[in-house]
Amino acid sequence: MMDEIDRKIIGLLQEDATLSVAQLADKVGLSPTPCWKRVQKLEANGVLTRRVALVDPEKIGVGLIVYVAIEAGDHTPEWLRDFSAAIARMPEVMEAHRMAGEVDYMLRVAVTGMAEFDSFYKRLIEAVPMRNVTSRFAMEQLKHTTAYPLHRANFRDRAGRDAEN
Repeated sequence: MMDEIDRKIIGLLQEDATLSVAQLADKVGLSPTPCWKRVQKLEANGVLTRRVALVDPEKIGVGLIVYVAIEAGDHTPEWLRDFSAAIARMPEVMEAHRMAGEVDYMLRVAVTGMAEFDSFYKRLIEAVPMRNVTSRFAMEQLKHTTAYPLHRANFRDRAGRDAEN
């Protein structure tokens, strides 16, 4: 089980994955070797899945963000397999989620502009049969984070007790 120090390590790495082990250790109150062992354990347990650089989409020319809601025409494992394979081949798809409710799937798509989105849309609807596809265009980003909230109740202290708020 993870404890408060693990929570601090995760939080710091979510904010800046370029921190050296020495810097990270200093910030969480450990020496470098135990800190590095904790990071390795978090990686081995799949808590830390990878370390990446975040890119400003505007600065690389893919600033049009489109949310695409899909109602599947079919709900078979074969349809889902074909759909998943199709969107995996589309680099414009940044996220794909299977949803509960009226919409079956929601995609977050990043493109250069309307012409590229139109091309993407045509490839998408050719890939697998769908009942309905609805697109919504983001006009302004009000908040964006990749850091997940780290609720203390999800962690334990060294004695195995739930961490307090």
